[in-house]
Amino acid sequence: MLTDAPITETLLPVYSTFPLRAVAGHGSWLVDDAGQEWLDAYGGHAVASSGHSHPDVVAAIADQAAKLIFYSTAVPHAGRERLADTLVRLSPPPLNRVFFCNSGAEANENQLNLARRKTGRSTVVTMRGGWHGRTAATLACTDGERYEAGARRAGVPLSRKVTFNDIAELEGAMDDSVAAVLLEPVQGFSGARTATTEFLQAARALCDRHGARLLFDEVQCGVGRTGSFTAAEHFGVIPDAIAMAKGLAAGLPIGAVVAAPSLVDDIRVGDLGSTFGGGPVPCAAALANIAVIEREGLLNNVREVSAQLVSGARALPHVVEVHGRGFLLGLELDRPAAEVQRALWDHRVLTGTSTDPRTLRLLPALSFAADEANLLLDALRAVLR
Repeated sequence: MLTDAPITETLLPVYSTFPLRAVAGHGSWLVDDAGQEWLDAYGGHAVASSGHSHPDVVAAIADQAAKLIFYSTAVPHAGRERLADTLVRLSPPPLNRVFFCNSGAEANENQLNLARRKTGRSTVVTMRGGWHGRTAATLACTDGERYEAGARRAGVPLSRKVTFNDIAELEGAMDDSVAAVLLEPVQGFSGARTATTEFLQAARALCDRHGARLLFDEVQCGVGRTGSFTAAEHFGVIPDAIAMAKGLAAGLPIGAVVAAPSLVDDIRVGDLGSTFGGGPVPCAAALANIAVIEREGLLNNVREVSAQLVSGARALPHVVEVHGRGFLLGLELDRPAAEVQRALWDHRVLTGTSTDPRTLRLLPALSFAADEANLLLDALRAVLR
């Protein structure tokens, strides 16, 4: 549970907020309007992948903005092409076709559209605990009555929902009317619940058997957050398409679908579209962000520091289990997570909660260092005594 910070009456009151007003940021730290620094283990909701305002990303944005801020997708530009090539290089074969949009919800919406278009079917199978966005089709795939009600109002058929990691239930939901299975390899909003490799393998096999498409929503768990660039690579199961977004451009809006040729081999001009998708400035930010991830060895950092966090968290009192992979972690507690989150504010530490009221979520920048992990563990130790 977050605080109700003072806001202007002109903004719709749809967001709960942290108890600070950020005016600056660097690495894993936010600076508030009183000049105090806050350790950010939430990463702007898994967005600040190379850290807040990394100098290389800032420079790339400024350089591109000085040359050309924007032109629509009617005009090609080299940055969009370089970013597409980079995503293909970092994605597992045969995923080698890219479509850019503006957000994770749009990326999911477009990969659902591709699967329905290719199969000529409409049914989608998704997971309980899954979160895929707030557009009409993604609301229909997101778990929870509140979100499904939005899809009903829009007149969109709801997905068939099955229990995450239940192979038998997934098999029972599959038939020849299914266009796609859409899932997060590591569920974010539900508390960093991780798919088993066996479940993902079964999903792949069942899609192949029924002529459906397997779609991974890696909006939160992708772009290095599990310690490999794609979560698909981590699990060794290759879907027909991956949706990416949050951490891709270190804070600027961009989304991407990276697809196998078999899903898009009949795409023609006009079949998809996005005015702002793959604009010059977000592409420059994404290219610089990925370069930082590679040059500074941040995937290795995620693996090493995640192991430190998991080991340290499991030794803390009142921690029942640690879920997740890499820097998408859920600390399952024996008490309400919102109480612990609020207590951490007294130590100027930011974390997240989840739809599981007893799970605290950690989503730090991929550059989150060992000494910062120790500061976080010390703060947790102090509030969990």
